[in-house]
Amino acid sequence: MKITSGTLNEILPTIASVPEKELTLLDISIDSRSLRNTENTLFFALKGTNHNAHDYLTDLYAKGVRYFVVSQQVNLPSDALVFKVDDTLRALQRFVAFYRKTYHFPVIGITGSNGKTIVKEWLNQLLAPLYNIIKSPKSYNSQVGVPLSVIAINEEHNLGIFEAGISKPGEMDFLEEIIQPTIGILTNIGPAHNEGFSSKEEKLQEKLKLFKNSEVLISEKTDLIAAYKPEKLQWFTWSFNQPAHVRFEKSVSTLKVNYLDKTFMVDLPFNDLASIENIATCITALLYLNVSVDYIKKAVPRLQTVQMRLQVKKGINDCLLIDDSYSSDYQSLKIALDFLEQQKTHQQKTVILSDIFQSGFLPEVLYQKVGQLLTQNHVSRVIGIGDKIGSYLKDIPQFQSFPDTETFLNNFNLKSFRNETILIKGSRSFLFEKIVAELEEKTHETVLEINLDAISHNLNFYKSKLKSATKIMVMVKAFGYGNGSYEIAKLLAHHQVSYLGVAFADEGVELRKAGIKIPIIVMNPENSAFSTMIAYQLEPEIYNMQELKAFMQEVENQNSHPYPIHLKLNTGMNRLGFTEKDFDELTTVLSQTDLVKVETIFSHLATSDIPQERAFTLKQIHTFQKWTADIKERLKINPVLHILNTSGIYNFNEYQMDMVRIGIGLYGVGNDVEEDAQLQNVATLKSVVLQINEIEKDETVGYGRRFKATKKSRIATIPIGYADGIRRSYGNGKGYVLINGKKAAIAGTICMDMLMADVTDIDANIGDEILVFGNDLRITEVAKIWETIPYEVMTSISHRVKRVFYKE
Repeated sequence: MKITSGTLNEILPTIASVPEKELTLLDISIDSRSLRNTENTLFFALKGTNHNAHDYLTDLYAKGVRYFVVSQQVNLPSDALVFKVDDTLRALQRFVAFYRKTYHFPVIGITGSNGKTIVKEWLNQLLAPLYNIIKSPKSYNSQVGVPLSVIAINEEHNLGIFEAGISKPGEMDFLEEIIQPTIGILTNIGPAHNEGFSSKEEKLQEKLKLFKNSEVLISEKTDLIAAYKPEKLQWFTWSFNQPAHVRFEKSVSTLKVNYLDKTFMVDLPFNDLASIENIATCITALLYLNVSVDYIKKAVPRLQTVQMRLQVKKGINDCLLIDDSYSSDYQSLKIALDFLEQQKTHQQKTVILSDIFQSGFLPEVLYQKVGQLLTQNHVSRVIGIGDKIGSYLKDIPQFQSFPDTETFLNNFNLKSFRNETILIKGSRSFLFEKIVAELEEKTHETVLEINLDAISHNLNFYKSKLKSATKIMVMVKAFGYGNGSYEIAKLLAHHQVSYLGVAFADEGVELRKAGIKIPIIVMNPENSAFSTMIAYQLEPEIYNMQELKAFMQEVENQNSHPYPIHLKLNTGMNRLGFTEKDFDELTTVLSQTDLVKVETIFSHLATSDIPQERAFTLKQIHTFQKWTADIKERLKINPVLHILNTSGIYNFNEYQMDMVRIGIGLYGVGNDVEEDAQLQNVATLKSVVLQINEIEKDETVGYGRRFKATKKSRIATIPIGYADGIRRSYGNGKGYVLINGKKAAIAGTICMDMLMADVTDIDANIGDEILVFGNDLRITEVAKIWETIPYEVMTSISHRVKRVFYKE
């Protein structure tokens, strides 16, 4: 868009006006790491509890960005156009609200506690053949996500579908100003985000603010909504059990619809209650929009499962796959390409992309923009599948084209994919899941799912406890506490943590080979690995004089001085580290050499998670403060000091010093009930039912015949055993798994590759998913039964268990 700086001065509004100038804006950005930041980008420097984009403005200027919206004093060259405002988030929202007012077509705004993303995606599936739709990508429904969605509107769109999510009072007015919905849809009002509101009624009233200027509200007819709906707002209702504009009657596989003088049947693609309610909402919306009954009867049964995750999977030939095989629109392509850059483990980046639908652009304009996106993101190779993409992107270097997925699979040598990160992104109709199935490394059906969004949440939770200047070191040792170190390290690098910590040099080497560039500290360095550590720029923990002298000798041999080292002090753990009696020799040696440089000094707390041992922890901390002051004075240095671990951050926050170390907390396990409640579950271990055996009374199950049926029973066999990391002692009725949300006791002895569970009183079938641990069965509960700690459960999960990383 073209806009003058004077107009921006009025919209934002700025604290100090900017000289009149015409701007050509091709993009807005809030992410300094995005490769799309160019000279035609308007960058909003957002500040949050745990981040401040103002810290990266110099880097953005170097990349070519010239237009900035800031809320604090910055020092940029004179050719940068800087709009200073009180609040950059509100400035972003006001800018997009101004942009939204320039378009005049129907816009559906959706909110509720549950189902809003499903309803949005299903309405998109149903209405796509009838309209050129702009919608929220994925679940972009927050104070930041909504403006990033709405800014994508262009002249070719004639219907908008945007969702709005809130977590506390006072938020919806801002989202209403941005979306400006003409049609409102309210989904189920449930317990989600209850903690932000004093009552269900208060939450409903806040959500209804989205529709204060709408022509109609579409929702289920309930007494609660009737009590709080604004009187002047038209209400178009549906119901199963009372009079409404649209009345539904459900059976096993069909939905009977009564509307005006029409009655018709719709075949249901899904039978669970939540899906049926969401389908009822969609049908009601279609009827309000005067969509024909014949169209509804044909379209609704074709609704498909909504897949909102970007999944990271291990591929063949050391490839990494990013699976986004169920959507292909321009906005979500931007998101996927940013994620590709964030997660890449190889310099070679390949994109397999289908024809793109619902962009709002004419094909020649759309694919020109797609080509620019791929070029900006330094994509090495593009494989286009579909009629249009092949003709419009043929001039891109390293571009190959196939008319359909089957032709690609039959004619492309899949084994040629090697040592590359591959984004697979296609519309559902192209069946790109077939490509994923061919390229994914084959493993058995037990899967450990890792929620990258939960890791980000947990990191930000601990950041919120810290001063802005406090550095963060994150432990990714032991294969990321069993969750997978490469992918998590990529995410942490994206969040710009200061250090990563590994146990042994080989773990650090693998991270370097995967492209991790941030400093890595090796916590248990072995003399035999010193040369390798220097070759891969890994920094050692130094804990005694023998180790220090050996490492200095290796540094001298390789002429790599001054090399960063990290001194460990033993303040009471009595495991590793220097004590006060070592300081004379330690400081004498360090003062007489330039081979090494002390970057940090640290110690390890023994009891920071035990309230009864608070006095001992404080003694350790005070000892550390005394000793480090002594060392700093002797050496005339000012290194980074750190002693707090995960529980230390939570329980001894006032001693955060220069840096803290986050370990188990990042992975969703706190050492305190209140702390644990504020963390999100990261890892979910799942498998499936392979077979169900019906046995008679007195028959036995498994090795040693340790389970004996007391009645006619049903026993499910599940492909996970002690070789996968499930402790053998968890069997014989001691432990359990969840099948369809119900506890199934483990029957008999756990085998190497399988376990059996008693499903006599559970409606279980072959192929049903089973949960070993996750949201509904916390790893802390499993650890309690194992009589151990969550660390051991997490790190026990075998590498043969497939890891799937995903981002919502």
